[in-house]
Amino acid sequence: MLRSRAARTTLALAALALAAGCGDAGGLQGAGTTPTATSPARLWPSLTPASSPAWNYDNGESETMKGVTAPGGDIRKVDPATIVRAEIAQHADDYAGSKAPYRETVRRLDDCGKHPADAKCPLLRPYYRDITGDGRPDLTLGFRLLPGNQTAVRVYTVEGGRVVQVMSNNDAVSGVELAGRSVIIHAPSDLSDYEYRFQWTWDPEQKVMLLTHDEMLHNGKREQPPKRPSAAPSAVPSLSPSATP
Repeated sequence: MLRSRAARTTLALAALALAAGCGDAGGLQGAGTTPTATSPARLWPSLTPASSPAWNYDNGESETMKGVTAPGGDIRKVDPATIVRAEIAQHADDYAGSKAPYRETVRRLDDCGKHPADAKCPLLRPYYRDITGDGRPDLTLGFRLLPGNQTAVRVYTVEGGRVVQVMSNNDAVSGVELAGRSVIIHAPSDLSDYEYRFQWTWDPEQKVMLLTHDEMLHNGKREQPPKRPSAAPSAVPSLSPSATP
């Protein structure tokens, strides 16, 4: 015969009471009071909104690399050094001349492609991944900006057979990641244990990569106190067996 719901409940409570009397009850414990949620407070509602940005973030700009085409629309068939030389030709003020900020980059490009590979080549390893979502690989390329301690990070795609730069960023880079349609750049901060994190994300409407996140993060690299040396175990004298008479 099936017991009623009240009877089953009574038995269940009795079983719990018995279990609670044996060692750890294993029940839920309070974690204290929950802080009250507060909504953002809007400040200065009568402030006139700005009509133009205060700084130029180099956002929403693309540039066609003149004279550089991708055979069959495949950017993997284009020499990365050729793409960088095209950028140099289009931005002579940065790369050409004795007082140009990145003149050493131009000189060391001649070392790229030599065998054995010359460590002076400013180009970093190219990465090919579909960032724009068109099913074809795009090129994420980095090269050192010399003299100095900056690294250029670029993303190129192919439009109508032509190589187009859809992202350009120069910074003192400590790390770069690819995540989905985004390029994440880590840069050191003047504050210890902190770093800057910039995320550029492909926008299919603008046809460029936009700076969607700009933040400072704690990297969790606080200096740990030196460990105290553990005491060496005391030597235990060995007992020699007694001589047998």
